[in-house]
Amino acid sequence: MEYKLLDNGIEIIGKDCFNIVDILECGQIFSYVKCDDGYSVYSLDKRAKVVERENGYKIITDDPEYFENFFDLKTDYTVIMARLKKYPLLKSPIEFGGGIRILKQNLFETLISFIVSANNNIKRIQLILFRLREALGEDMGDYHAFPSRESLLEKDEAFFKSIGAGYRASYLYKVVRQVDEKTLVEWKKLPTSELRRKLIGLSGVGPKVADCVLLFGYGRGDVFPVDTWIAKMYNKYYTPLENREEIRRRLTDEFGEDSGYAQQYLFYYMRSESG
Repeated sequence: MEYKLLDNGIEIIGKDCFNIVDILECGQIFSYVKCDDGYSVYSLDKRAKVVERENGYKIITDDPEYFENFFDLKTDYTVIMARLKKYPLLKSPIEFGGGIRILKQNLFETLISFIVSANNNIKRIQLILFRLREALGEDMGDYHAFPSRESLLEKDEAFFKSIGAGYRASYLYKVVRQVDEKTLVEWKKLPTSELRRKLIGLSGVGPKVADCVLLFGYGRGDVFPVDTWIAKMYNKYYTPLENREEIRRRLTDEFGEDSGYAQQYLFYYMRSESG
C-alpha cells in the first residue's frame, strides 16, 4: 500500500493493508456512518469520507495530515503481519482481516466512547455517542464535533440518562470530574502497567475498557483486551480458563509488543466467523 496527500484528502494506492470495512468494524471505533458510496468517519471536530476505488481508496477531508496520523498510514503493516504469521493461530485471522489498521484516536474521546461501550451493542453505542455530539458538540455545519470536557461538566447525571446511557450515566457524570485531557496526555509517560492502574481507578473503567483505551488511545501494543469473543477464542484454542485477567496475562506474555495487533485480528475473525 502506498499513499499521497492531496489538498482535499489522501489517495490510498492498493488495498493490501487498508480496508475501510476491516478498520471500522473490528471494534475500535464507533463514530462512523455508512453512506451510499463509502463511510463518514468522525474524530473530535473533524470528518473524513472514505470512498473505495478500483485501485485503492480516496479519503476526502480538509485536514489530510490529521487523518494521515489517525489512520496510522506511516506504519508498515506488512512487517507486523509477517511477525504475527509465525503463529499458526493467526494465519487465518490475518488473511481475513489483513486490511485492519489500529487507529490513533483522541484520548478523551476514546475514554468516553469505551465507557459507553461497556456491556453494550454497536448500534446503541453509536446512537448514544451521536446524541452526545448533537446535544453538546460544536456545530460544524452538517455535523457536530465531539463535545469538550467543559460542556460535559455542565450536565448532570439525568442528562446522560436522557441520551440512553443507562447505568453508565453515573460513570460518565463522575469521570469527567475525575480527569481532563491534559492529565490523560501527561499519563503517556507512564509504563503500561502503571497507566493501566490509573485508568482502572477512573469511574466506569474496568480491565477491558482500560485495555481498549490503552490500545486505541495510547497506542500501547503490549495490551490484549479480553471480551466475550477473545475468551471464546482462548477457550477454543488453549487450555480453558474462566479468569479473564489470567487469559489477558497469558496472551500478552505470548505476543508481547504485538499483543494489540494480534487481538484485533483475532477479535475481528472470531466475531465475523460467528455469522
